Amino acid sequence: SPASGWKLQHPSLSAVSGSPTPVPQLLLPSPPPTAAARQLDELLADLGHMQSKLASVGQGTGMPVEPSSSLDSMLGSLTQDLQELGITAAPAGVCAACRKPIAGKVLTALGKTWHPEHFTCTHCGQELGGQPFFERGGQAYCEEDYHQAFSPHCAYCAGPICDNVLTALDQTWHPEHFFCAHCGKVFGDDGFHERSGKPYCRHDFLALFAPKCQGCERPVTDNYLSALQGIWHPECFVCAECLSGFANGSFFELEGRPYCELHFHQRQGTICHGCGHPVTGRCVTAAGRKYHPEHFICAYCLGQLQKGSFREHGNKMYCQACHNKLFL
Repeated sequence: SPASGWKLQHPSLSAVSGSPTPVPQLLLPSPPPTAAARQLDELLADLGHMQSKLASVGQGTGMPVEPSSSLDSMLGSLTQDLQELGITAAPAGVCAACRKPIAGKVLTALGKTWHPEHFTCTHCGQELGGQPFFERGGQAYCEEDYHQAFSPHCAYCAGPICDNVLTALDQTWHPEHFFCAHCGKVFGDDGFHERSGKPYCRHDFLALFAPKCQGCERPVTDNYLSALQGIWHPECFVCAECLSGFANGSFFELEGRPYCELHFHQRQGTICHGCGHPVTGRCVTAAGRKYHPEHFICAYCLGQLQKGSFREHGNKMYCQACHNKLFL
């Protein structure tokens, strides 16, 4: 009944309040009801009959019936009749939405009273009486619309963050959405590295972006040497032939690779055929081989040879006299 939820006060009773049941009832003593109480019951029955009749008329004609004005009129008549009987009827409150008295169930929220159907989400309009809601600026929101409008959003999925929020790279994230942009693994104790606004685990960051050693092509992360227009792990900067380091700090370059002096000259073909050491100064070339001048000697008498005055026999050099003596 529309009258449920009203508070009824009788001059002979002190602050007797009705319960939010369909029909307000007075808390009367056990003796038979008085004449005033019977008249009240008859009025409430008439009100229910009129409301049913109004609904049936609307269904029969197929025309919409506006119940609010008729209901207000009936409630006004009931109030007047009750006052004539000496009974004062007070509404449970005034609805903060429609500003009309609340004659049925009353909902209290945000420090105000509401018709239950009028306490709705500011954004989507759904009723909030039976579910949690959030308040912002004195207005009520359902949980979904509140988080969508006011909660931080995840930089990965763009969805609202309703519970735990992780802040990194000047952005907010769901904790489960903050992972390596390359391999997708959640970060461990090594933390993360940033590149172009994206997080990477240490392994992938080094593999993708760290400079590579010219020797082993692995990432260079700590100490390094800069040589031959590249960088090297110190242990990787060795002779490309014998893999020995450069103790005195000097090396020779050939086709972009470092060599020790011996193997550089060996590759260049500038090793003395007499002593087996590199020829770095004056050089004598004979029979397609190179010699230090002091090592260009007769294999028999060990006298120094002059270019153009020697003989070759069995891959050895001889002076003219020794050659003639030995082989002629």
